[in-house]
Amino acid sequence: MRATRSIILVAHNIRSLWNVGALFRTSDCFAIEKLILSGYTATPERREISKTAIGAEQWIPWEACDDPLALLGEYRDKGWRIVALEQSERSTVLSDYRPADKTLLVVGHEVLGVPKELLQLCDDVIAIPMHGRKESLNVSVAAGIALHHLRNS
Repeated sequence: MRATRSIILVAHNIRSLWNVGALFRTSDCFAIEKLILSGYTATPERREISKTAIGAEQWIPWEACDDPLALLGEYRDKGWRIVALEQSERSTVLSDYRPADKTLLVVGHEVLGVPKELLQLCDDVIAIPMHGRKESLNVSVAAGIALHHLRNS
């Protein structure tokens, strides 16, 4: 299947190496253009990342980023729509969201989410409705659901 929309995933302050690996594998599934690892998110080569990524870290383009604020500004200047996956007053329900042709999706810390200073730079905020008792999903699962929507809407 040919990807018709450009999507970049930014994983900010992801503490679990297994989640990082799962994000590489999910990036492969949805033909993500690049995975950007920012903040203290670990980078390959780490055994835990490789174990979960099952090799995807070897072919998915990725880069480490020390300054995510500048990164978001650079991509906006290049015409990318900056979108955070986060529960907030600004959030649009994922199923109602219509993605742009060039979308940069930001996911954040497993407990704390996307920091306020990054949210302020986002054009849009999207959220997955929760129908059970829990208020959130694992970051790699949530990213997979959001990327599926962004790729296929």
